[in-house]
Amino acid sequence: MKHWLMKSEPSVFGIEDLAKAPKRTSGWDGVRNYQVRNMLRDEFAAGDLAFFYHSSCPEPGIVGVMEVVRAGYPDGTALDPKHPAHDPAATRDAPRWYQVDVRLERRFPRTITLDELRAHERGALRGLRVLQRGNRLSITPIEPAHWRFISSLI
Repeated sequence: MKHWLMKSEPSVFGIEDLAKAPKRTSGWDGVRNYQVRNMLRDEFAAGDLAFFYHSSCPEPGIVGVMEVVRAGYPDGTALDPKHPAHDPAATRDAPRWYQVDVRLERRFPRTITLDELRAHERGALRGLRVLQRGNRLSITPIEPAHWRFISSLI
């Protein structure tokens, strides 16, 4: 089992949206970065766990845990001309983009804020990608030791 941190803007798709989805399950779609696409396509597996991270909001941080319930498969939003993530170069026979399905496991009683994570970046969270300067990836892997430490903050 692998661990991940998956970012989303709550104004686009937040933990509340996932909580309201049927069976608290939704596709994690619309990713348009090749490095992240490769992770979704090649590295994600059912049973993996991910932190749900709210980004680009007044209080960015980790707000819950999700389980991957379906490994990578072609992202249909790329084929939909009405969808904001439409990609005219994508086809059914040659998909360019991938998604996974996630299910909300639990919401945290509070946000583990970015500032709180940064307070540990020289210690227990050394090397955590979300804390590295210039990191703009919406999905990053999480080391088991980082997962355990972050989980202990709740």
